[in-house]
Amino acid sequence: MGVTDFFSAVYETFAQPSPDAEAPSGGASTDSPASGTDEQSKEEAAVNKEDEKKDDGEGEQGQKPSGDDDAEEGEGEEEEEEEEEETKDPKETFEEECSNSKECAGPKHHYEQCVDRVTGQIENDGKASEDCIEEFFHLAHCATQCAAPKVFAALK
Repeated sequence: MGVTDFFSAVYETFAQPSPDAEAPSGGASTDSPASGTDEQSKEEAAVNKEDEKKDDGEGEQGQKPSGDDDAEEGEGEEEEEEEEEETKDPKETFEEECSNSKECAGPKHHYEQCVDRVTGQIENDGKASEDCIEEFFHLAHCATQCAAPKVFAALK
């Protein structure tokens, strides 16, 4: 196999089909939702409802590995990871303190007022005519500006 054969094979693998290709025969099904949508068929909806009832908040779902050796190795790795305590990021702590301080009282007050307004609109109308993104960013900016010197002092 030569270099040109290699590149030809790669090109054929990744080449897009021509736009004038024929549509697949058989037509589209109207019984099930289109691929790539969030819609569910009746059967899927029924199965999902049953799964929700069975779940009862047990945590993550999934299957255990079928091999006994693999399962034991996976459990050992998970135990090692759980033993290590993750330290909390001091930036988050400092930002939380700053957002509750006098320095950020104004932006926090505006944000809380907006949240109350939007929550009231959702309760009354079922939807909100505004969001609180701008107020949130003002509060986050204030907290970040307040916390930055403290974070860098903690890193030294």
